[in-house]
Amino acid sequence: MPPLYLDPATGHTFPIDPPRWCGPDRAPLQLTQLPGLTRAQIDPAARGPWRYRAALPFAPADPITLGEGGTPLLPRTLHGAPALLKAEWIMPTGSFKDRGATVMLSLLRAQGVRAVLEDSSGNGGAAIAAYAAAGGLDAVILAPASTSPAKTVQMRAHGATVELVPGTRQDTAEAAIARAATVFYASHNWHPFFLHGTKTLAYELWEDLGFRAPDNVIVPCGAGSNVLGCAIGFDELRRAGQIARIPRLFAVQPAACAPIAATFAGTPAPAPTPTIAEGTAIAAPIRLAEVVAALRASGGGAVTLTEAEIAAATLDLAHSGVYVEPTAAQPAAAFAKLLAAGRIDPGETTVLVLTGSGLKATPRIAELLGLQL
Repeated sequence: MPPLYLDPATGHTFPIDPPRWCGPDRAPLQLTQLPGLTRAQIDPAARGPWRYRAALPFAPADPITLGEGGTPLLPRTLHGAPALLKAEWIMPTGSFKDRGATVMLSLLRAQGVRAVLEDSSGNGGAAIAAYAAAGGLDAVILAPASTSPAKTVQMRAHGATVELVPGTRQDTAEAAIARAATVFYASHNWHPFFLHGTKTLAYELWEDLGFRAPDNVIVPCGAGSNVLGCAIGFDELRRAGQIARIPRLFAVQPAACAPIAATFAGTPAPAPTPTIAEGTAIAAPIRLAEVVAALRASGGGAVTLTEAEIAAATLDLAHSGVYVEPTAAQPAAAFAKLLAAGRIDPGETTVLVLTGSGLKATPRIAELLGLQL
């Protein structure tokens, strides 16, 4: 049976075609359960997300692909314990968002969509701009006025129309929703097909580790697409009989903007303040309840970091040869805290998902180094 869109609040379902980005009452949609795949169903001729096309909701003959996925898993010792760094910054546009972009835009193009709207603090917009260009789609990207120029320049270079929105990241999201009546809203936060692109991270880690699951996965978390993608992917593998249990999932957020961590802890979220981890500065994630439920179901949790901890992690990783943006460096600092708290044992297999290239945040990293550009 083909998958359907599902409104989890009401249980109502809708066919995948025609395109839609939300339910009738503007609720975020999921997909009905998919069966996952077995080792024998991996496509050996493909790489990245399309290697696992049997686990995807559809299989277009000509997906929009730029060679995404297939990222290295780097063994390192951090804070006196072994860790595996999943190098998601080594992607065509420099971030993990390429996994979701290839799947979502391939579907939309197959459905006849020719122009898309996205809102993003940077990486999502860059991915949508690139894959829209590769697929012959027009793209309009709304971004906060404070977004790193390295990211908005990248969007413009791909031919997207970029509009900078004054105010917060939430102001930008609201501006995009207001525009959704005139151009299809291909939001990486709203569209469930984006999540089914990010779920291929779980499949790839399973294959990286010799077809077993890690014990722990630590990810930076803004809207939560990587948390939800891992939860979906590992749960499919569990139901397909390929793994015994899903890993513990740990979301990492800056203390300056940590609504998911606060909700997980059962405390009020303080008012957000600026953070160098701009990719996780989302004050009102639309799938907050889903993300918290996924963390709880996995036995994981949420970690918050000070700006000083994020800065130190960024430079410590760079000094070891790993150049990622502050947003992406957060799992390294969280790993230290989880080890110290006894939540993670040094003998366990722990993956740190490093999500975006340091080249995305040159001005921010220059400030950390005391340099003027």
